[in-house]
Amino acid sequence: MSATTSGEYRALSSPRDPEELLLLDVSGTDPTYVPTEGYDDPLAERVSSLEPGNRIEATIEWDADGTPRLGAFEVLANTHIEFIDDVTGIFEAARETADEAAAGDDAMNSRVTKSTDGEDNGVLYTFAKQSGQRDLYEEFREGITPLEPLIARVGEGGVEPPYDVFVLRPADEDFLVVYIALERDGLLARTVRDTYG
Repeated sequence: MSATTSGEYRALSSPRDPEELLLLDVSGTDPTYVPTEGYDDPLAERVSSLEPGNRIEATIEWDADGTPRLGAFEVLANTHIEFIDDVTGIFEAARETADEAAAGDDAMNSRVTKSTDGEDNGVLYTFAKQSGQRDLYEEFREGITPLEPLIARVGEGGVEPPYDVFVLRPADEDFLVVYIALERDGLLARTVRDTYG
């Protein structure tokens, strides 16, 4: 009989294999890689339709050899997370936010963005290039540095998920952008996706 563990996880696309999901325990940074194939229906269909970024309550089943597989799960929030590398023509608000951080010698800065109607539509974070060998973009993709605190902060601000989350690495800038669109598939999310996706 296989062992099981249960908890809440953020499901991401695996950075090492397209036929895997990376499950990150939302209370920590422990990564668990599970296959997306080899399940029986109806679980097979549900696993294949699980979008990267969804927050789930799940059971992980561990085989005798220590191999994990996704068991029963429930989607708690349909947030989508997308990683986009080598972005060109980064938008002005991101540049300004990064410049403010640099002027204050800060590693990170944030701001709330607004629509043309003056409504809050997103939360923008910029991170200065890390010293040494650190690659923050890859750390976010691999779950070494969790996105969860940034996403949780948006919820604490009174806007409930689902969101669209974009992690953008500009090709010609010394900063990284995490942009959380407050409305899933809303105008801001579609604009970011159409511009950089």
